[in-house]
Amino acid sequence: MSRDILLEIGLEEMPAHVVLPSVTQLKEKTAAFLETNRLTFDQIEVFSTPRRLALRVTNVPETQADIKEEVKGPAKKIALDANGDWSKAAQGFVRGQGVTVEDITFKTIKDVEYVYVTKEILGQKTIDVLPGLKEVITSLTFPVTMHWNKYTFEYIRPIHWIVALFGEDVIEFTLLDVHTGRTSRGHRFLGQEALIATPGAYEDALAAQAVIVDAKKREAMIREQIQAIATDKQVTIDLDADLLEEVTNLVEYPTAFLGTFEEKYLSVPEEVLVTSMKEHQRYFDVRAKEGHLLPYFVSVRNGNEKGIENVAKGNQKVLTARLEDAEFFYQEDQKLTIAECVEKLKNVAFHEKIGSLYEKMQRVTKVAQLIGETIGLTSTQKADLLRASEIYKFDLVTNMVGEFPELQGIMGEKYALVQGETPAVAQAIREHYLPISSDGALPESAIGAVLAVADKLDSLLTFFAAGMVPSGSNDPFALRRQTYGIIRIIEQQEWNLSLLKLREEIKAAVAEDLAELNIQLDDHTPFLDFLNGRVRQFLATKAIRHDIIDAVVNSNQTDLSQMFEAATVLNQHVQDAEFKPSIEALTRVINLAKKQELTDVTVDAALFENQAEHELYDAIQAVENEFLSRTLEENYLALMALQAPIDAYFEQTMVMVEDERVRQNRLAMLTRLAKLALTVASLDQLMTK
Repeated sequence: MSRDILLEIGLEEMPAHVVLPSVTQLKEKTAAFLETNRLTFDQIEVFSTPRRLALRVTNVPETQADIKEEVKGPAKKIALDANGDWSKAAQGFVRGQGVTVEDITFKTIKDVEYVYVTKEILGQKTIDVLPGLKEVITSLTFPVTMHWNKYTFEYIRPIHWIVALFGEDVIEFTLLDVHTGRTSRGHRFLGQEALIATPGAYEDALAAQAVIVDAKKREAMIREQIQAIATDKQVTIDLDADLLEEVTNLVEYPTAFLGTFEEKYLSVPEEVLVTSMKEHQRYFDVRAKEGHLLPYFVSVRNGNEKGIENVAKGNQKVLTARLEDAEFFYQEDQKLTIAECVEKLKNVAFHEKIGSLYEKMQRVTKVAQLIGETIGLTSTQKADLLRASEIYKFDLVTNMVGEFPELQGIMGEKYALVQGETPAVAQAIREHYLPISSDGALPESAIGAVLAVADKLDSLLTFFAAGMVPSGSNDPFALRRQTYGIIRIIEQQEWNLSLLKLREEIKAAVAEDLAELNIQLDDHTPFLDFLNGRVRQFLATKAIRHDIIDAVVNSNQTDLSQMFEAATVLNQHVQDAEFKPSIEALTRVINLAKKQELTDVTVDAALFENQAEHELYDAIQAVENEFLSRTLEENYLALMALQAPIDAYFEQTMVMVEDERVRQNRLAMLTRLAKLALTVASLDQLMTK
């Protein structure tokens, strides 16, 4: 026999962004609880609204599974006395396990015999185990918590009721002052209490009280309702995935409706209107079939259609106030010049230890020019880059960005075009913020990409110089995300750029700027370690083997594009027949070269004592001569081809001989080969077994 479990945690309204991760967490922890307690099940269905987190577990047995457990006891020599009788140690052991000495067997472990018994543990009734779900509820974690009443216990919102059923029976436990039962609560305004007879009746019982507990069903209702509006009005309504998820988790019974605003507001940039609707009001924007914005919006009410016209008017009134502000800010911003805005940035702090935004732009201008020179921008591109880097933060002091921070960069592009800047400069101003998330869109233009890297690199270096290095999960200035963005941009642009070398050039270029702030770029080790950590993270997303990532990150290569290419090449050739013997041969070379670091790697062929030395030396020189002109993959294949002469060399040659001149000469040759190999990757860290 089996039954279903229903667990519902009733709360005050939760923030929409917390609902989905919380119910997912509840599912995972419930599954772990059941597995730990030897309770099988078919599936776990989840339900959620702003006021509840719930799940239903199907086909759970009436009792736990019985188990047989083998338990190790004392050694045989301790378990038996001199007469061969059971000792007190043996008798105490079996008594503690609930068995008798007749159940004892012996097993040998590492030449020593030990007492073993097999005991059977009978499963408890499931209804007696399930009160442990209380610990599942209290173990949930949230980004923010609160406490209420006289309790010190904290949760995302106060708990008002708990439904806990095993079939028709209530699972009895109490959390704070809330005792479990079968009574849930319906829609705050349209419903009443709902008695849940069995777990299978849950959805229908709540639906009767105007609550659609299945989030997927609510989302489907919203989609259908909005599509009906779009069809009726012959318009297009883009269902932004993030906004749709948020709206779904804001309501318990959704009803979509159409609202309007005055056409005059369409003179305001489209991005401002969409931001006002989406970010501030949770509205969907409406477009004509041709794609241009129309003076409509779609919202979703938490309720039915009763009085929907008044609801629409109320929402229109709120939006109009927002758009009125936006129109005013836009008009006022037209009175500002870019030069005036840049001057204002002198009084806007970037960080108290790192100076103003104006000072940051001064540094970034120098960094951007260094990068532009390194990657080979044209003179026109360099001129546009220079102009963009001198003004790219100016929109931060505009009225519009002050009201809508989400539009930073976007309004910079708009205002730059209005004031006569070139499209390339304007685009770079918008793109320098990208990517805004770990997998967000990247800059499309070369100038935008350079400015984005320069801006992020300045933040990274100056925060490190000021001693504000991320630790653990603490990263208040998002340096991990910014560094990851730098890596993604460089990979996409395929720039041959060594950030370590660039760091030293930046150090020289901005030394005076940093001296005024009483900070300086000293030890590069923390920076390099931090950078390598993000490179590891990036390569892991490419399904690169962990040992290949280690080999690439620990190589002598500092050019990021070359590191990415090395990881790809190694990953592609790891299954080659010659991979294992060739890597093992080169590993032997690298290990010997590491034993004695040489500064002088001059090789004297006159000291060679056998043909294998000559042949390997000639092969190394051949690889060296073309190393800089070949692709990384060609160099890798050339190194792999050295397996035969390396093996022959070690068969005929003893490297660590007593004659110091001969020994040093041989180490010098191996060091030259090791340096070539380590430029590709730390091949000695690759797994070949």
